[in-house]
Amino acid sequence: MGIKDTDKLAWAEALDQGPIKQAIATWAKTYGIWLVAGTVPIQSTTPGLVRNASMLFNPQGERAAYYDKIHLFRFATETERYDEAAVIEAGRVPVVAEMVDRSGQTWKLGLSVCYDLRFPELYRQHVAQGAHILLAPAAFTFTTGQAHWELLLRARAVENQCWMLAAAQGGQHVNGRQTWGHSMVVDPWGQVLAQQSAAGAGISYAVLDAALLQQVRQRLPALEHRCL
Repeated sequence: MGIKDTDKLAWAEALDQGPIKQAIATWAKTYGIWLVAGTVPIQSTTPGLVRNASMLFNPQGERAAYYDKIHLFRFATETERYDEAAVIEAGRVPVVAEMVDRSGQTWKLGLSVCYDLRFPELYRQHVAQGAHILLAPAAFTFTTGQAHWELLLRARAVENQCWMLAAAQGGQHVNGRQTWGHSMVVDPWGQVLAQQSAAGAGISYAVLDAALLQQVRQRLPALEHRCL
């Protein structure tokens, strides 16, 4: 997080090359994992703007999917003011990616970023494309996070009967911004299975059970009951 919003322009990389993406690809391959990096600044064709991309890398270190953040955050109080549209070019297309775990289970992941959480229609499109997991890396402000972070994550998980994975920056940053943190894993019934403390680095993890997801959807087939 830079001192000012325009700092990210200097870090913007081409879609398929650059030190940030190379580091992420190396970690995914070295440890044999699926790794979502959210977010990476990607060069835009519009001068003075970057794209805010969430990227999925497979265990071979290859980029399997990427999503450009669609909804751009704007918020103002007497003491805080944010406007992402000043430096970020909005994406247009929802993205659902396919992943196969070590057991051979196939999962479909709906990619989103931060402020996207406030727009349930995006996640409905994910489910329409078969999503089982919703991913939301974020840097919610302390103010908005304290009020809405857990509420939104649990709501998106419950209404879409999906697993919700949300990695979040937390603490006081050198630019004066304070973020809420509380990285979280929420199950399809809306239960918080793991949560990181507000500040400092850490790991939140849980076992994602495909059988539980199917059980929730069969017992309460709300997704089949949609009329609008």
